[in-house]
Amino acid sequence: MTYTCSPALQEIVKAKKLSRPQVVKKLWAYIKSHKCQDSKKRRMINPDKKLAAVIGSKPIDMLKMSKHISKHLKK
Repeated sequence: MTYTCSPALQEIVKAKKLSRPQVVKKLWAYIKSHKCQDSKKRRMINPDKKLAAVIGSKPIDMLKMSKHISKHLKK
């Protein structure tokens, strides 16, 4: 199933419509390329300005990221 991404999410994944697994894959590629993963606590994501528009500005556990992504996907 493909979803329409919010404008904030489109900034990161560079696509308008994607499946949920594709969104997660592109989001992780962005997190790794922009060094948003905490170097000591690898489970923590430290959002930059673009990522903060999707998951909030505070560091979050990677397992809680899914909850934030859902708000940016429409069927």
